[in-house]
Amino acid sequence: MADTDARLKQRLGRITFRAWRRGFREADLVLGPFVDQVGPTLDEGELDLLEALLAEDDDHRLYAWIIGTEPTPAEHETGVMAKVRAFMRDHVASAVAAGAG
Repeated sequence: MADTDARLKQRLGRITFRAWRRGFREADLVLGPFVDQVGPTLDEGELDLLEALLAEDDDHRLYAWIIGTEPTPAEHETGVMAKVRAFMRDHVASAVAAGAG
């Protein structure tokens, strides 16, 4: 169990680093807080999907998928993407409306 916890913590650390350092501020401000707040609740399969999403190298397209201005490729139209969009809607958009950023 301790090995599993340590492995999961290390994996989340790598995911967090990638989420916060996308190179495109808007994507950073959605994906970073998402991973910080929601990442620890994701199961292994969801973490796999999140890692695949973070492996996308075109941050502008990735952000467009999140906000719905471009169609999301089928392989990324997952429950994890739905969670990212809900997080964006419920947390990030309200923070911006309140004056953050």
